[in-house]
Formats: sequence, structure tokens, C-alpha cells
Amino acid sequence: MRDARTQLLLPKAAHGTARAKTGQARTRWAQNAGLSESELRDLLSRLRFDLSRELQHVRDQLQLLMAVCGLRNDSHAVDAGANWVAQQVRDGHRTITLEMVKAAVEGLDLKTGPAYAILSIATLKPDPIAAEADHTINWIDRFETDSEYTKRRPLAPATWAQLQDDIEAAPARLPGRTNISVSGSFRLAPAFLTGTAFRMVTGADLAVLQRGDLWSTRDTYDTECDPAVKEYDIGQGEDLAVGINVTVKEQHFTQDVLEYLEGQNIPASRLLVLTPPAGPKDRSVLDSPAANALAVGVRDALRRPSHATSRIHLFLACPMGLALLLGHRWNRLRPTVVYEDVSTAQVYEPAFFVQA
Repeated sequence: MRDARTQLLLPKAAHGTARAKTGQARTRWAQNAGLSESELRDLLSRLRFDLSRELQHVRDQLQLLMAVCGLRNDSHAVDAGANWVAQQVRDGHRTITLEMVKAAVEGLDLKTGPAYAILSIATLKPDPIAAEADHTINWIDRFETDSEYTKRRPLAPATWAQLQDDIEAAPARLPGRTNISVSGSFRLAPAFLTGTAFRMVTGADLAVLQRGDLWSTRDTYDTECDPAVKEYDIGQGEDLAVGINVTVKEQHFTQDVLEYLEGQNIPASRLLVLTPPAGPKDRSVLDSPAANALAVGVRDALRRPSHATSRIHLFLACPMGLALLLGHRWNRLRPTVVYEDVSTAQVYEPAFFVQA
């Protein structure tokens, strides 16, 4: 794209003259603005940095849009698509037709799957593709604090129950759409709830970008991944507490959950902590097939222990994409209270109640 923009703006022979004129104009502009040369250089360096961040934003947006259109969205595919558009500009095309795009998709071998309807859910920061979405849920101003890193829970008078109503109403806003791509920014409890709103038993398929890769419920795996399970006695009631820990140091996660259960007198008889077979660690689930295999393994491991209880209390420490995939498969289990890590002294608070 940079080459295309340069050729459009300046003939190649004029580059040297243009740079000289640009330098003269820059000096005059600095003088008029009351800036020294060094101050102007500093300003321009910051502008170039901001431009590089904006270009990365555009690339991320392109990657997501290619994914939801059913196209390959790896770095090579994104480069191929962007380079094709740049070539059309260099060739003098001012309008790109649908037929041209279809031919390019076939010629570049970009087609990989079905197109998705886009559901945008933003609670932490603006969703760059919200304008392209088929349905949007914008809760940015209804969550606490101004920073995307500290937004943890709804800001009163907004409540978790209102957010649950909005998420569970989403399928009705996408009538007849069974392939749904979820975009935006949200934490684990809303991700899990979104998965339950589009459960597998409804015939829906979900997809979400996880660290640049598309995780989809359509992806297959060879065998399900049986999690390791540790049990802790609580003795405060008949419910079952469950912790899904994929990413946090085991003793820290378990201690936080146990302290919360005991401190809040949650009526649980025991706590089951489920982890990947090799234990929790960063990037322990590398791709979509592995996430689907673990989600199925976790669900199946909980079905029998949950039969004798009336309710599950669920605590999550995992990739957002795994929370979505797990909610999607949360069937033949007991009604579930889903907790969110709100980073307070008590760590957790109940967010949603899901009928399973």
C-alpha cells in the first residue's frame, strides 16, 4: 500500500524535487508554529509512530474481516489480499467489482470456510468493526473506570443481569444465522455466557479471534482432551464448585477460589479444579482444535459429578476463546452461577446465572 500511495502522489522522477520542497515547507511551517527544528523532528517522529500504530490497527481489522468472510486470515493471506488491492490501485482501477474480488479470492486460494454473521460485544474498548457488525452490544460506558485494563464489572445502575439480557437476546437479533463470529472486547464470564446463548444444541456455530487465530466450534480434533482433576472438600452445602484453570499458577488460582467460597459461605460441598493434563501455563492451549478438544473433555468430566447437585458455581481462568467454546458446549449439566474476577479484595463476584 505504501508503494501504491507514493506512485499515486508523485511521479518517480519528481521524488528528489518533492523532498527538497517538503524540507523547505517544513522549515516555514516550524517557524510559523513557533517550533524549533529539533521540536519539529520530535513531533514528526511521534506522528510516524502513531501512523505505524494506525496501520497495525487497519491490518488487525482486515484480518478479522477476512476471517468472518470465510477467507484465510493468516499473515500470508492478509499480505496477499492487501497486495492485490494495492496492485489494483497501481493499475489505475478506481472501482473494484464483486466479480474482481471473487476472481482474486479464487486465484489467491483464500477461501477456507463459510461466511459468518458478526456479533459485536464491547465492554472494555471500542470494537473496530462494530460498524460492519450485524448486531452490536456496546457496554463500554456502562462498565467501571475509563481504562480497558481495569474495566471489570458494570457501573451502577447498570447490572450484570442487564448485560445478560442483552447477550441472551442476541440470537433473536440474528434470525436464521447459524454461523456467528463474535468480535469486540469482553472478559471471561461474558464470553462463557455468549457461548451458552448460541449453544451447540441450537445448531449454531461460533468463531472468535484468539491472538490472531480464528477459533471456531466447527474445527475438528482427533480425540478429546481429558483434564486433570483435583478435589477439595468444602462442606458448606450441596452445590458443586468448579474451577477451570488453564493459565494461572495452580496454587494461586485454587487458593483464591477456596478463600472466596469460604469467605462468602457459598453452599458447596466440594471444589473440583480442572486443568490441562500438563498443568496450567501460558499458551497451554495453542489452537482451535486443542481448545475444542479441551472444552469437550471438561464438559464430559463434569457431567457425572454434577448429577447429584442442584447447582454449579463456575470460576474461569483460561483464554477468552476457550470460555466461549466451553459455554457453547455447556449442555446436560446443572444450572450454573458464573463468577467474574473483579480484582477486588474478595477477587470474585457472581455475574450470570445460566440454565444448563
